[in-house]
Amino acid sequence: MLTLDDLSDVGRLVAIDAETTGFRVPTAAEIKKMPKGLRLPGIMIEIGCIELLRGEDGWKTGESWHRRIQPGGPIAKASIAVHGITPADLKDAPQFRDVLDEFETFIGQDMLLAHSAENEIEFLNFEYARVGRCGFDEVIFSDNDFVCTQDLSRQFFPGVPGSLDVLCDRLWIDRSDRFEHHGALLDAILTAEAFMKMAGGFVQDDTRYMSFGDQ
Repeated sequence: MLTLDDLSDVGRLVAIDAETTGFRVPTAAEIKKMPKGLRLPGIMIEIGCIELLRGEDGWKTGESWHRRIQPGGPIAKASIAVHGITPADLKDAPQFRDVLDEFETFIGQDMLLAHSAENEIEFLNFEYARVGRCGFDEVIFSDNDFVCTQDLSRQFFPGVPGSLDVLCDRLWIDRSDRFEHHGALLDAILTAEAFMKMAGGFVQDDTRYMSFGDQ
């Protein structure tokens, strides 16, 4: 994953989060054993993105992009309990291939930001393979395309659980909108806010302030 040092010449990032069906992404080996012609359902049912722009006084958020997606398959009850998105909510939603051009236009060639970024990498590569943009044993996105706020947080709060909720609480970020349900755009925004606080040079841990440059 990329670090803050890798961003010295970067002027735009895109924070991204995905809500999913809750089912595991099959491996390339598992897919090869499946019957030919089998139509695999999607994993992502919602994508949320928000851009971060670097100005003279630091990072600020800009435009956002958000879509719900028809996966063409079931959604696990446990996942519905987390994000509140039901199959009925996706009845008229586009498929991933239908929003792909919009998605790529929004992210451009810029670096991406996510919390627990390995999840977004896995989901995106699977969806890209489903629409034929790469093989299931190939990747479009890798660690080199992402900054992970979970990894960054461990530099400030070693040993602390790495969830987005815990990080927001440590950074004094209001996450009350997340109490009832998670959401892709909401979580992308919270991820962006967490990054801006950590990249700004100071974070607060109880009554002690820490400077990134001093770590």
